[in-house]
Amino acid sequence: MARLVHLLILLAITLFAIQPDALAQREKRKKGASTSISAERASEAESFFTEGEKFYILEDYSKALLYFLRASELSPDNAAIYYKMAEVLYKSSKDEDLRKASANIDQALRLEKKNKYYYLLASNINNNLGQFTKSASVLEAMIKEVPGTEEYLYELANIYFFDKKEDEALKAYNRAEAFLGVNEVSSFQKQRIYLEKGKLNEAIAEGEKLIHAFPDEERYVLGLAETLAQSKQTDKAIAIVEKHLKENPASASARMLLGGLYRDNGQERKSRELVNSLFDDPQANISSKLIMLGTYNATMAQNKAKGVNDKELTSFVMDLYKKLVGTNPSDASVHIVGGDIHLTLEQNADAKAEYLKAIRLGANNYEAWQNLLYLETQEGAYDSIIAHSEEALELFPSQGMIYYFNGYAHLRKRDFRTATQQLEQAKKLSTSNETLVTEINGMLGDAYQSLKEYDKSAKAYEEVLAVNPLNDLVLNNYSYYLALRKADLEKAEKMSTSLIKNHPDNVSYLDTHAWVLYNREKYKEAKKVMERAIALGNVSSVHFEHYGDILFQLGDIDEAVAQWRKAKSMNSQNAELDKKIVNRKIF
Repeated sequence: MARLVHLLILLAITLFAIQPDALAQREKRKKGASTSISAERASEAESFFTEGEKFYILEDYSKALLYFLRASELSPDNAAIYYKMAEVLYKSSKDEDLRKASANIDQALRLEKKNKYYYLLASNINNNLGQFTKSASVLEAMIKEVPGTEEYLYELANIYFFDKKEDEALKAYNRAEAFLGVNEVSSFQKQRIYLEKGKLNEAIAEGEKLIHAFPDEERYVLGLAETLAQSKQTDKAIAIVEKHLKENPASASARMLLGGLYRDNGQERKSRELVNSLFDDPQANISSKLIMLGTYNATMAQNKAKGVNDKELTSFVMDLYKKLVGTNPSDASVHIVGGDIHLTLEQNADAKAEYLKAIRLGANNYEAWQNLLYLETQEGAYDSIIAHSEEALELFPSQGMIYYFNGYAHLRKRDFRTATQQLEQAKKLSTSNETLVTEINGMLGDAYQSLKEYDKSAKAYEEVLAVNPLNDLVLNNYSYYLALRKADLEKAEKMSTSLIKNHPDNVSYLDTHAWVLYNREKYKEAKKVMERAIALGNVSSVHFEHYGDILFQLGDIDEAVAQWRKAKSMNSQNAELDKKIVNRKIF
């Protein structure tokens, strides 16, 4: 490192010494001791410059600037010093420093007009200041003054384009082509400008010029076809690709593009024939086939959303998939696409099998793991969810959804402590997903309630209600658990009242409201609500047990026992019911 610093300082000294205002040269040119810099002052200026360069290399820019300033006082006509001061100030992000940098590099250019690095720094500084017109003029001056800098015409064109001077940008690209020949950088940018200006014919001409210059470069042909298709010139795009395919019949990329163009143009039969040929070709790139299947799957998903059942399309896609998996049975990506297709078709068992195959084959695709866990959640396969989510966490330790699935499964298996740990981690990693965080908080409320950590439970429920005061599940669970604990019953009643107001025919919500009223000793009101719930049907043993408890509190012991017996007939393992029935009382 020390040797490198030493070499750089020697280079800086050389840069300083070769300036045309060095003392030895200036003394020959100027007359009179009063107007010339003495050899001693020149030596002192060089010393300060060297120190400044040393501190610049060490990234101590404040000290570097002080030494350069002192050098400029002693040698005010040395362009290198102003360049270095501009370079130091350019390191700052402050507008004030950038403006000072601009002033210094302008002075350097006034003193030295043949150094391209001065122009390039000036252009960068002005770009940072948003002074694009000045930046462009600096590059124009450099190209005029410094031979061999025509390559910077591309940068000049970009500045004009960014400054919304499209015509000037086009001129710059044309000048670049005159010096350096036709190339994709200028052609693609010119196409973009022409399209933005609505000049389709000019954009097409640029594409054709590029193809003519590079006839063996297929991507230029396909790029022009895509440009035409995007501009609703599908017939012209098809003609270009058809011509290319006649000359290059083995091109899988061209067949894939042409198949899509036929489909977009309503030529479905020709499209499917071409796609079939692509899937029958073992030499065709598998990625092209996967892209095509993904496109068809997206179409099926759109049809599903519209309620359209295109059986012919479904059969065609499944045939393509069978061909692909037949020739590539050990490719994880193929099975992922297969899982996606079956998931779209709501063939969940087949989708799950495909995702499992992909995972066993080493798939590190997050969506595949997430979809597998989702499907297992639909099945209620909690042990599998836990096992697979733990595997997934080794691959994706920062994905909140994986922790969510793991916590959900532990909650369902009544492992409440592990559930809270996993769900809290899911919550931390999902702060940008308000919907998911709300669902997690609801589950945390239930889990902490089961752990008898009531403050944490209430906090989680309150966070849900702060976002959505009408969250049905939380209003129901929160009010029910408060009633069970006989805690804050007034709040519980407000919540359950709101719940049945919005859902007057929901049996479970009516039962919750009745139970809250029961614990508030509003037995007559509770009786009416519970009778409505039972009249609606689809009730469980809990409803009859609660109804019996209400009747008992109202003094109707015989009818209470009758309701308990009904509950017992639906749940023979409830020992508490046996005690109530035998003793004809509530314990």
